[in-house]
Amino acid sequence: MKSVLVVDDKPEIRRRVAEALIKYGFTDILEAENGQQAIDMAQAHKPLLILMDYVMPVMDGITAAEKISKKCPTPIVLLTTRADHETIEKARLAGISNYVVEPFREDQLFPAVDLAIHHFIEVTSLRQEVAKLKDTLESRKIIEKAKGALIQQGMSEQDAYRKIQRMAMNKRKTLKEVAEAILLTLE
Repeated sequence: MKSVLVVDDKPEIRRRVAEALIKYGFTDILEAENGQQAIDMAQAHKPLLILMDYVMPVMDGITAAEKISKKCPTPIVLLTTRADHETIEKARLAGISNYVVEPFREDQLFPAVDLAIHHFIEVTSLRQEVAKLKDTLESRKIIEKAKGALIQQGMSEQDAYRKIQRMAMNKRKTLKEVAEAILLTLE
């Protein structure tokens, strides 16, 4: 099910955006009329995409987008009458993937939605890869430190690494977990 959250304080804009998104293939259209409702609905329903107006009562779209991006990352397209550098920069820093200047045409909405979704997927993938590489690097540092501690006790580098490997296999632990245990016992 392809769900989308449309956020605007004007019902006619929400309806117009919803109609366009149905043509785009979205099957579940959720609606909110202010930024706080958008945050609540994004957390409750986890939509595939959010289209949100900038100027709204209770909380503006950029502030809401920033809060949504921190709690439940989702591609967000901002609907705005403003296209100045300051607004675009605030939107970018808030985690907004794309924007459409109002009044918009339906044919402007589709590329913005498509780019926002694909950009979000790419960025999410890169963030996961970076996190994995950081973890690998951190593990490698701990293993090297433990290996160094074993070398100081008279083992060769090769024997120290084999010992860590054997202990990991025997205890069904990761190399990092064994290395951490070795470092704790040698403190």
